[in-house]
Amino acid sequence: MENQEQHLAAPAQDVASVRRSLAAHSLSVGQRLFVMGLNYIPTLHLIGILCVGFWPGIGALWRVSAIFAVIYLLPAVVARIIVKAFPIRSQTLKLGSADFFKWWALANLQMLFCRLPILEELLRLIPVVYSAWLRLWGSRIGRLVFWSPGTQILDRSFVDVGDDVLFGAGVRVNPHVIVRNGQGENELILAPVKIGDRAVVGGYSLLTAGSEIMPDEATHACLLLPPFSKWHNGKRIKP
Repeated sequence: MENQEQHLAAPAQDVASVRRSLAAHSLSVGQRLFVMGLNYIPTLHLIGILCVGFWPGIGALWRVSAIFAVIYLLPAVVARIIVKAFPIRSQTLKLGSADFFKWWALANLQMLFCRLPILEELLRLIPVVYSAWLRLWGSRIGRLVFWSPGTQILDRSFVDVGDDVLFGAGVRVNPHVIVRNGQGENELILAPVKIGDRAVVGGYSLLTAGSEIMPDEATHACLLLPPFSKWHNGKRIKP
């Protein structure tokens, strides 16, 4: 149990770290080609935006509407279809498994927003719009949630936020981590991050896979919640 907790306490990894793990993992030729194909999703997303933006013979209003739809609605709708039609049923995803490739596709659908965070900041000018957009991805977002500048939501289909929640500046919600199991193999842990009603998340905090902040709690700044830990009664509770 102690060894397992040490693995669960490993720091959250970004997508670049996952790529390095995949490079070291023994994937078949077909799996490697599939990964490479999924890596081009952000490029295709950008090409689609440019094609719509420079498409001849359409009016300015239709052009702006089409650009908005391709930037914000298309990837969210595709992600929602993947989540509904091909649900990820396991919390522990072995690199190269079917569930892992589903998650990898979802991650790449979000990549443009990770590279260009200004796109999300524009939506946050109207918080109701940003919350509605996250719901389109599959997040569960309550009413009157306040999103401070710099908040970063990864794995938007795996976030559960209650009513009247306040996010401090620079909070990062990261529902996935890479851990090493007892056999020395890298695995991806994917579990929803839950934040209860009326909670306040301190600025520059990091909430990882399966972590939870209970209702009516207020955390300090720069809080790190390891996987499956909770913040309750003003303190962190280990899994």
